[in-house]
Amino acid sequence: MRLDHVAIAVNNLDDAVKQYKEALGVDEVEIENVESEGVRVAILHLNNSRIELMEATKETSPIKKFLATKGEGLHHIALETEGIEKEVDRMKVCGIQFLGEIRPGSRGTKIIFMHPKSLHGVLAELCSHPKS
Repeated sequence: MRLDHVAIAVNNLDDAVKQYKEALGVDEVEIENVESEGVRVAILHLNNSRIELMEATKETSPIKKFLATKGEGLHHIALETEGIEKEVDRMKVCGIQFLGEIRPGSRGTKIIFMHPKSLHGVLAELCSHPKS
């Protein structure tokens, strides 16, 4: 397992992308709509990881609720695993609780979120990238 990305909820994706690109000296940015999560994301590529900026695209988006209650800021960390199904089964035995089921994420990934109560208040995502 490795750190895949850190996700940050923002009110205005375009403004945030501009500021992050300038501040971090990032040139490569991918923007994508993730319908299953109700978000538009910008993925900023760093040398050893990525930052994912997220803006809600619908009222039912979990990011919309997050922004309303907590404001902009760190939303979750994402951990990459090769076999997400096996990892979920293993973690359930360890007592980890999940939010929903494995579902499609950005860039063709499979994702599932671990309940923050399972990891001392931190929302974490497991993700598995498609095989090339």
